[in-house]
Amino acid sequence: MSDVDKETWDLEITAANNIFDLKLKDVWHYRDLLLLLVRRDFVSFYKQTILGPLWFFIQPIFTTIIYTYIFGNLAAIPTDGLPQPLFYLAGITAWNYFSDCLTKTSTVFTANSALFGKVYFPRLIVPLSIVVSNLIRFGVQMTLFFIMMGIYWLKGTALHPNVYILLFPILLLLMAMLGLGLGMIISALTTKYRDLSFLIAFGIQLMMYLTTVIYPLSVVKKKYPSYEWLVAYNPMTSIIEAFRYGFLGKGSFTMLSLGITTIITVFIMLVGIIIFNRVERTFIDTV
Repeated sequence: MSDVDKETWDLEITAANNIFDLKLKDVWHYRDLLLLLVRRDFVSFYKQTILGPLWFFIQPIFTTIIYTYIFGNLAAIPTDGLPQPLFYLAGITAWNYFSDCLTKTSTVFTANSALFGKVYFPRLIVPLSIVVSNLIRFGVQMTLFFIMMGIYWLKGTALHPNVYILLFPILLLLMAMLGLGLGMIISALTTKYRDLSFLIAFGIQLMMYLTTVIYPLSVVKKKYPSYEWLVAYNPMTSIIEAFRYGFLGKGSFTMLSLGITTIITVFIMLVGIIIFNRVERTFIDTV
């Protein structure tokens, strides 16, 4: 037996791979690259800004103020008896994490084509790094949410956090999986149809208005029952409603709705993985 036959390899790269193979072992071997990409995303985005990471606070604060004035005061949309700024901030915090994961993952192939064409590494690391880096922003905005909760609690506002607050890690995982799954599906499509990328921002905006970010599900059930299904079967609706119910004690939340959302999210994630694994083999020839 030759010396070549005796050699063992830590990593073997082959052209034919199972579309369900996530290469999680390879991802673990490249965990340092994952952390490096997370750091790159954070530094590159805020390095040449004046206020830097303060934008993590500024964006949700100004968005909350605008929503409170337009939807709370001018449109007079009820907020389930919750303080308007707290109601809107809860929805904005959850929605921003999901939309950021979806938006940035949807361009992962075209935005990193130069990197993908030069060196091998598990491609799944790039979308995973986006999900992890967005956790930093989400954590900062959650801190702002807790601060606002504390302010209203000190003012004597009746807030009722309950045992469903323990669902928070599951809700966070569902948001990440949903954004990642949809993002990978869209990223595969944009490798051939570049004009789809122009529709992403518009589509996310429309999806937000079909989610209970600026209004509670109870208002839809009461005033627009014929359109309730459009909002109720939006996976992000039950996530946001469960988020508000756990932390603030108000929201149209049931375990059944969250279970349906979980099934839909897992399905979208699996479809995204299949499409991502199939497209990554040949996308470099089309981008």
